[in-house]
Amino acid sequence: MASILRDPRYDAIVVGGGHNGLTAAAYLAGAGLRTLVLERRALLGGASATEEVWPGFKLQTAAYTYSLMRPVIVRELELRRHGLEVIAYDPSLFLPFPDGRYLCLWADSTRTRAEIAKFSKRDAEAYQRVEALFTRLARFLEPMLDQPPPDPTSNRPRDLFGMLALAARTRGLARRDFYQLVRLLQLSASDFLDEHFESEQLKAALGLFSIIGTYGGPRTPGTAYVLLHHVMGTAAETAGASVWGFVRGGMGMVGEAIAAAARERGAEIRTGSDVARVLTRDGRVTGVALASGEEIHAPLVLSNADPKRTFLTLVDEGDLEPDFLTDIRNFRIEGTSAKVNMVLSELPDWKAVPGKQVGFQHRGVMDIAPSLEYLERAWDECKYGWYSSRPYCDIAIPSVHDATLCPEGYHSCSVFVQYAPYHLRESTWEQEREKLGDVVVDTIAEYAPNIRDAIVHRQVLSPWDLEQRFGLTHGNIFHGEITPDQIFFLRPAPGWARYRTPIDGLYLCGAGTHPGGGVMGACGRNAAREALRGVGRRRGRG
Repeated sequence: MASILRDPRYDAIVVGGGHNGLTAAAYLAGAGLRTLVLERRALLGGASATEEVWPGFKLQTAAYTYSLMRPVIVRELELRRHGLEVIAYDPSLFLPFPDGRYLCLWADSTRTRAEIAKFSKRDAEAYQRVEALFTRLARFLEPMLDQPPPDPTSNRPRDLFGMLALAARTRGLARRDFYQLVRLLQLSASDFLDEHFESEQLKAALGLFSIIGTYGGPRTPGTAYVLLHHVMGTAAETAGASVWGFVRGGMGMVGEAIAAAARERGAEIRTGSDVARVLTRDGRVTGVALASGEEIHAPLVLSNADPKRTFLTLVDEGDLEPDFLTDIRNFRIEGTSAKVNMVLSELPDWKAVPGKQVGFQHRGVMDIAPSLEYLERAWDECKYGWYSSRPYCDIAIPSVHDATLCPEGYHSCSVFVQYAPYHLRESTWEQEREKLGDVVVDTIAEYAPNIRDAIVHRQVLSPWDLEQRFGLTHGNIFHGEITPDQIFFLRPAPGWARYRTPIDGLYLCGAGTHPGGGVMGACGRNAAREALRGVGRRRGRG
């Protein structure tokens, strides 16, 4: 099909209407740039979507909990005025064990320590110390989430100033805390937890945060940092207690609220617009071409796609240096996560806390992860190319808090599953998809036997399905591993961590950039601000 030229009415184009892309668009439009967002799907929000999979039933098909969203974005974009309503849940975790006991993590740390004391009084005291350590480290790291990381090899004034500022902040950190942070970047979660706790139950409750979306098990070096990543977005502002929540109307309302803020600032958003190529000329971006053949021109393009999809699919590889291409090809992005979404006719009747009426055991996230050994064995199967026969299951039932999601008498249930490798050793996901769903249901039924008969509808999304549905390369929910070798100034490639790319005018704004994955918005905000600095320099303002 011949290309169709379009009048250059835009200053900036954002490829992808996920929450980071929408965030970037809101800031660009707010600065006066004529901004266009192009989203392939009919829905906005990317993997933070609410979908009516069956008539009358709204499910959170991918992302399902709210916790890491940057407060500065909520405030600056006035997201609450645009419809964002978060329903905090407590306890944040209900973890049943095969022997009929359970452990809850509550917002009230005193109550949590009392729970831990059921298994170990020593650990209840140790938990308070570790909680305080994580709070101090979160306060040290959190400001870094809201700004580009400096390049330690650069002589540019901004990078030199950034390194000096980082050094000054480091001097403000207690000496022992600094050493602990360095160790967290290298330790496995198992080693870190073994140093501090004796109770296998508590180690399991904390260790599960270290493997979410990660190609590794709790004994894999670097997973201690993954544990810290999942608490630092909230710990600093809540005195160490991670406050998690559901979004009224489902996680899709995060994207809708950001989209409303972007439109109010003048951004145009088009769904059903599949970007096939990023257009360039003489080393700089000129716009994009859609799968339909339409070309749209702008001097600034921000890609919310992951680094591999951006540089190995959308961009002509001839525009990129061989070393950069090598770094992008080596960027680790193997997915290990699946989703099983269900409609239930009744709530799980847990053996540990019997009852089908709404109780504390149903209000937050319910996990099947009884020990670090259980998680490691689940990972063992995955690393050899097969899905776990007894997987980690992270179960949420947001309809307990939000009756708008389902008709009366029913509940929407989200099950995040690990491990499920994108590349299967001896089969395909078309053949194994529903078998994985059966394994997940069987695993939950060991702890809540009524679950089988309660299922009215079931949807299974393998890593391959996540790739097809949401554009996540290899189904990786974080656009790439968030292990220490792929964070901060190394994300997505050494020397290219400030959202710019080797193509002038092309920026990355998705979770494949600093500070990484999670429904955070920081990548989009940081990228937009960096792009605006570039626009200012070209116009002679900076």
